Amino acid sequence: MAEISAVILTFLKAIGKYRWYAVVVAWIVAIAGWVVVFSLPNNYEASARVYVDTQSILKPLLSSMTALPNIEQQVMFMRRTLISRPNVERVIRMVDLDVKAKTQKEHEQLVDDLIDKIRIGGTERDDIYTITYHDPDPRKARDIVQSLLTIFLEGSFGGKKQESDKAIQFIDDQIKSYEEKLVTAENRLKEFKLTHLGMFSAQGDSGSRLGEMNEALNQARLELAEAEQARNAIKRQMSGDDPAALATEVADPAGANPELEGRIAAIQKNIDQLRMQYTDAHPDIVAGKRLLAELDAQKKEEIKKRKRSADPGASYSPMLQQMNVQLSVAEARVASLKARVDTYASRVGALRAQLTGAPEIEAQMAQLNRDYEINRENYQKLLERRETAKLSGDLSTATDMLTFRVIDPPTAPSIPTGPNRLRLASLVFAAALAAGLAVALLMSQIRPTFLSLSSLREATGMPVLGTVSMTWTDEQKIRQKRRLWALGASVFVLVGAYSCVIALTIVKGAA
Repeated sequence: MAEISAVILTFLKAIGKYRWYAVVVAWIVAIAGWVVVFSLPNNYEASARVYVDTQSILKPLLSSMTALPNIEQQVMFMRRTLISRPNVERVIRMVDLDVKAKTQKEHEQLVDDLIDKIRIGGTERDDIYTITYHDPDPRKARDIVQSLLTIFLEGSFGGKKQESDKAIQFIDDQIKSYEEKLVTAENRLKEFKLTHLGMFSAQGDSGSRLGEMNEALNQARLELAEAEQARNAIKRQMSGDDPAALATEVADPAGANPELEGRIAAIQKNIDQLRMQYTDAHPDIVAGKRLLAELDAQKKEEIKKRKRSADPGASYSPMLQQMNVQLSVAEARVASLKARVDTYASRVGALRAQLTGAPEIEAQMAQLNRDYEINRENYQKLLERRETAKLSGDLSTATDMLTFRVIDPPTAPSIPTGPNRLRLASLVFAAALAAGLAVALLMSQIRPTFLSLSSLREATGMPVLGTVSMTWTDEQKIRQKRRLWALGASVFVLVGAYSCVIALTIVKGAA
């Protein structure tokens, strides 16, 4: 502690030796600083407060009918982009500051200065925002704040209207595009239906029609088989061993055996029916043929036993002529039934081919319908979105979804807000004292002297035998006292000057 006190005392003595340097430097610094402080221009602050009302009764009423904009997000975006470069350049044009900028560099500097001086404050919780600007000219400050306020208010409505118009324009373009796609899909679907008109007209009952056609074909085949069997029976009757005997038999019906003829016809009919279901190797058909052969042999035997007619015109009996007519009718019926069977067979083939290609055609039809439905659905959605966008744009621009209320309009201030000359003057005074002490200390280091025996002993490393004290004369003592009074007066006057500066600053600020 003693060493620290000794060091401090040594520094004080060194400063005291060059006290006049300290006083002169303090005076110079103080006067120069106070002149600079009082030469600073007054700075005026213009501000405006705006309340943004984001609550509206239309929100719950129209929430399900239209897309409501995010009002809070819009306000935040406007606040953050208000001091953008395009907006600041617009402010410069509005207040005619661009006439002062002769070059592009000056214009850029002016924009940068405005961006640095404009302040946007406020909280999202209270929805109150403050626009502040400082300038030596109070009217200029007011005009700039008013211009910013105008841009802030216009941006809330103009931006929303422009955004709504762009959205509607985009949706209109998409609607036109989908109209063309829809017309193209409709034409493809129409052409496809016209190409496969027969299939679509009967596509619903093709299966049942095929079953009915197969049944009709089977029935026609059965009738054809019956007609062929009847024709063959007639041919067999007409192709006997002795046509004259047949004629005699016919001419002499008394010698015929009706029971035998009935059995032969019944067995032949039974065999014909069995052939429609089975082959000739079936046991029933084989047994029927064997029985029919026995009956035919019996019939021929009976015919041989009959007395033949010697009349040569018997072969041309009316019965034989009747059998020829029946044979012609049977041949015509067989030909007609063959034509019917061929027709039904071709129809069945066409229906089967149609049913075979139906899945592919149905798949193509489903694809066309799917494309058409997708385009139609998108088209309907775009129409709904366009109406929603129009309603949203009208709602945002024509209603009070976002209301701005200017609480404090900007005015030209009469009292400057800066600079703070009282604080600056105090800082200048403190800086002057510090500069004087620093100069005195620096001089003591540049031109050092030994102020005590210990410092001399430490510097030389040699023992100090003694000291010679200074003896002042009366004249020197008087001169020394005068110097001390002059030093005190200089310091006192410096403090008084500081007090005057403070008082002048307070009076000027109050005025």
